[in-house]
Amino acid sequence: MCFSAVANFVGSGVLGGIGVVTLTKVKHRRELLFAALPTLFAIHQFIEGFVWLGLDGILSRTVAHNMGAAFMLYAQGLLPFLLPLSVLLFEPDAKSRKRMLPFLGLGAATTLYILWALTAYPLQVNVKGNSIVYINQATNNMAVAVLYVIATCGSLFVSKIRMMVIFGAANLAILLVVMEFKRYAFTSLWCAYAAIASVIILVYFWRSHGKRPFRYA
Repeated sequence: MCFSAVANFVGSGVLGGIGVVTLTKVKHRRELLFAALPTLFAIHQFIEGFVWLGLDGILSRTVAHNMGAAFMLYAQGLLPFLLPLSVLLFEPDAKSRKRMLPFLGLGAATTLYILWALTAYPLQVNVKGNSIVYINQATNNMAVAVLYVIATCGSLFVSKIRMMVIFGAANLAILLVVMEFKRYAFTSLWCAYAAIASVIILVYFWRSHGKRPFRYA
């Protein structure tokens, strides 16, 4: 994914299949948002396929810009809030859910700032090194990146569920690799490989089918 329109569309189809299977394993409404992450990633990758088509000249540059804005809306504007919220809802007891509140608060604040930035500053979308680069002057800085990482990965690391921690570790490892080798294309690449890590979510829902739903208070 993230290397061509075809790669994005094929990846989206595969992730969509993973997402559908994962959703069939849901046994309680509190599990729904976390189980929906692979499906949301599939839609996300599908959107980026249209960004490629616009940048390749098959569709207009307006399509590339608008689809790029939609891609950024989820990647930067919504994910920092949705991910900790999905983990909080999933946690089996009140004590575990309380541990998620700081990450949810940080995610909400990060989301509000990024949503403001995406509307207040112009978005630049271009191709570099076979990857799409998304540039917004107010979000492309280290402070926002650190808050984003804490919000999206932090709640996973303090989860009571072991597979959540594994999912968080996979995403953090992917993030560090992307930052080291292709920092300029961070948004596109990290979202693509985080989507691939969604297989971990499917494995968890498949293997824990007999242990769920938890006794939610």
